[in-house]
Amino acid sequence: MPNLQNPVFATYAIAAALMILKAVAMSWLTVIRMMQAKGGYRSPEDLKRTPLNPAPNPAQLQPNERVERIRRIQMNDLENLPFFLAAGFLYVLTQPSLALAQWLLYGYVVSRLLHFAAYVTGQIHEVRALFWSIGSFILIFMTVQSLLVALGH
Repeated sequence: MPNLQNPVFATYAIAAALMILKAVAMSWLTVIRMMQAKGGYRSPEDLKRTPLNPAPNPAQLQPNERVERIRRIQMNDLENLPFFLAAGFLYVLTQPSLALAQWLLYGYVVSRLLHFAAYVTGQIHEVRALFWSIGSFILIFMTVQSLLVALGH
């Protein structure tokens, strides 16, 4: 049974917690960007006069590139995070070496943070794709390894 006394599972818990916090932080970053831009809103009710929006304007519902960039990053996280959480958990059940688990799990975290940095700063697609690919290859490795161990039992 996985528990936090197991250093491999503790490594997974740290990596998973960091990725969950990053995903949640993206929601807050979206809100901050919307407030800074006073726009990029999505819902008609966002145009109601409130203390935070004292002068609503229909243009506030128009896309705002700074807000949309963060939304795209968040969507990419939401598309990838569930696979990491599942693949990482299954991989831990294979009882890998601590060193390899740390390389893979923390490597995934670093690849996602570098992907974020490349995306938020508007780097060319190839730079983003490199960091995304590293994370994807880590997921594939952990998943295939889990599958092979499961088939071997």
